[in-house]
Amino acid sequence: MRQTPWVTQGPLYPQKLPLDSDNDLITISDSVTPAVGEITHLSGTLLGLHGEPVRNAVIEIWQVDSMATYLQERSRKPAGSFDGNFQGFGRFETGSSGEYYFRTIKPGPYPTRPAPHIHFMVKVKGREPFTTQLYVKGHPGNVRDHIYRRIGDGQAQEAVTVDFVPVKNSRIGELAAKFDIVLGFTPAG
Repeated sequence: MRQTPWVTQGPLYPQKLPLDSDNDLITISDSVTPAVGEITHLSGTLLGLHGEPVRNAVIEIWQVDSMATYLQERSRKPAGSFDGNFQGFGRFETGSSGEYYFRTIKPGPYPTRPAPHIHFMVKVKGREPFTTQLYVKGHPGNVRDHIYRRIGDGQAQEAVTVDFVPVKNSRIGELAAKFDIVLGFTPAG
């Protein structure tokens, strides 16, 4: 198997994590008002270098809201310039088969990054955290994005670029994206 390319963490990992940091970024705590955006069911499997599932790893994601604002930036922006109903950060512990799941929104471009993306950090006990980013397949901003272009060859870029496809029979236009992550080592035990 080919290792998922490392992609920079970037400067906008939240310095202060939200109290609600579960895997549902659409609603915060018990709020009834959801975030604005195309609801996306993001799932995948965390695998070792030889395809074995990596269980009990923590996967964190963070991304911009529908107004292109990261959670980290909100304290510097006026109310109304970000979606206060979007969690912006989520966390999930992989199961026995290495699977993970997040409910989020389809990412949009950021002012300095024309390629919509979701940041990932994978934490495996006894290892340094691994970071990568997921990109939207077919988005025209990918070819203009300086970080995406530096990922490597076409196969490396393809490994971090996924389709966001309509969920069959969804009445609200939900999407699904599947992003498997292959680490560069064989997990212990």
